[in-house]
Amino acid sequence: MKHALFVFIGIVLCMSCSVRAFAQPSKPNIVYILTDQWRASALGYAGDPNVITPNLDQFAEESVNFANAVSVLPVCTPHRAALMTGRYPTSTGMFLNDLYLPEEELCMAEIFKEEGYNTAYYGKWHLDGHGRENNVEVARRQGFDYWKALECSHDYNHMPYYENDDPRKKYWEEYSPFAIANDAGHYIDHQSREEEPFLLVLSIATPHFPHHSAPEEFKNMYPREEIILAPNVPEEFREKALDELQGYYAHCTATDRAIGQVLDKLKAVGLMENTIVVFSADHGELMGAHGIRPFTKQLAWDESINVPFLIHYPSIGQAKGAVVNAPINTPDILPSLLGLAGIPIPESIEGEDMSQLMKSPDPEVEGAALVMNLCPFTREYKFPEYRAVRTNRYTYVKTLEGPAMLFDNENDPYQMDNLVDKAHIAELQKDLDQELHRLLTKINDDFHPREYYLKRWNLELDPSKYAINYWQFDSGEGRVQSPKFQ
Repeated sequence: MKHALFVFIGIVLCMSCSVRAFAQPSKPNIVYILTDQWRASALGYAGDPNVITPNLDQFAEESVNFANAVSVLPVCTPHRAALMTGRYPTSTGMFLNDLYLPEEELCMAEIFKEEGYNTAYYGKWHLDGHGRENNVEVARRQGFDYWKALECSHDYNHMPYYENDDPRKKYWEEYSPFAIANDAGHYIDHQSREEEPFLLVLSIATPHFPHHSAPEEFKNMYPREEIILAPNVPEEFREKALDELQGYYAHCTATDRAIGQVLDKLKAVGLMENTIVVFSADHGELMGAHGIRPFTKQLAWDESINVPFLIHYPSIGQAKGAVVNAPINTPDILPSLLGLAGIPIPESIEGEDMSQLMKSPDPEVEGAALVMNLCPFTREYKFPEYRAVRTNRYTYVKTLEGPAMLFDNENDPYQMDNLVDKAHIAELQKDLDQELHRLLTKINDDFHPREYYLKRWNLELDPSKYAINYWQFDSGEGRVQSPKFQ
């Protein structure tokens, strides 16, 4: 009898150990895949006639697709700051590239760490403001502990990075999206055996230019003569657009393969059903549309502001493949992730919690998102400051001189017919103007000229390039510029 009791106890203990070894954490893991300059239209599931993205097309069938997601200020650093803080550029002062995000700002990883999450970051950071290839020191990583990242580089075939607390610069040994996906797979595999949930951000710098650096295997998939240009690309930019799109699409397809590897790993280790997975981008790329040179973002056309946003979450069930037309904005992402994870949303966050719409997606729900550019910089410095509202159907843009653009994106998806100040839509324009005013009032933005914001945040553009001078860090003469925390 005593022997039988010991056998029974041993069986129970073994079962307990087995359950503990494979138990899922009570809170969902989060894998956020952030790409760079990937416009929402440049995906197979979005209807692009050129691009090949089988892994993301499949992921779209398993996710909720926010088809009108926008970047609050469509360029790298401002988007990333808004993503990490859930706050608007007018509140953080992070409206230019190469600024240092103030350490006083409460950020994504800090919030999740407080809730018991392990935190990890791979790839491009672009929030440190201490030079693009300098080490982002441990104290400046805003709560991310596991670290294989760099401030900013687009040398995809010789990409540098820093690892955890090692101050030495290292280099990925292959095309960086593949290298990052492979290494992140090891992290995911390790975390699958841990009891704590994890937050993993994979910041993959493609398909941002230079486009010629895409692997030849993928460039060969896109002969120039077979690429179909959008009708809003004028003849003067045709050849340049074709040259760039060959490499752009090649980067997209290669990155799709890398992302597929990450998704396959999550499924292989049994984490997919307890993990929130997001695929998105920081901004788009005009690529010659509307007569604007390739590489341009910052402006308020959809090629620039409309970004992909797919989200898969535990118990997604019948919501798989659903499309939401109400826009989600960059500051909305952090509170929505917190809402899905059942974590209280800090008072500092300004974005909306859209987790209920993610759980019960409805294409008919109406919404409106605020897009802005306080101070266009570099070659875009010549363009005026603007504020814009993007709804399910319309885009309305206002400069300091007054209404500038109004598009019916349903009937005019390439935004070629500017309806602003047309008599037959006067009432609609008035409604959109009122909605824009409401959104600006909500964040206390009175829409001043750029000089007001530069002075308010004590920021200075280099007069030679109309940008924050990051290049002088290479010679040891750089000056960190950071908005004073308010």
